[in-house]
Amino acid sequence: MATATFLAGATCNITPTGGSPIDVSDQLSKCEVMVGFDILDSTSLADTGHQGTKGLQSVAVNLDLFLSYGVGEVETLLAAIVAAGSCTIVVSPSGTSETASNPEYTISTTTLSGGTAPVIMSTVGTLAVASISFVNGTWARDITP
Repeated sequence: MATATFLAGATCNITPTGGSPIDVSDQLSKCEVMVGFDILDSTSLADTGHQGTKGLQSVAVNLDLFLSYGVGEVETLLAAIVAAGSCTIVVSPSGTSETASNPEYTISTTTLSGGTAPVIMSTVGTLAVASISFVNGTWARDITP
């Protein structure tokens, strides 16, 4: 089976609910998207072991962003997400053209884990990197060019 090694360089656009999209690809140092479904117990009295069935969608997104300030920058985006309560994230491994080898995931109405975001981080001599986690919402995968 042929395999290909992928070198990271994800594209990521985030839109606070009711706001405008912001491309954070140039501020992104890590992107993890986990999608799946809750497993519901469907065991009956006749079964000899536990049985499961697919339930609601589950999603988690972890981003490490270089913290920047100003219009259209990371801090402005985080403040808008906190104020709105949710956002939509569109991520693909490399570039914005969807294909089977570059699927695009859209995560809708996702919320900040814990409802908070780091908006000021300052340590002398270091680059501020904000680790942000999102949970909840729904996801869709698109490979249509």
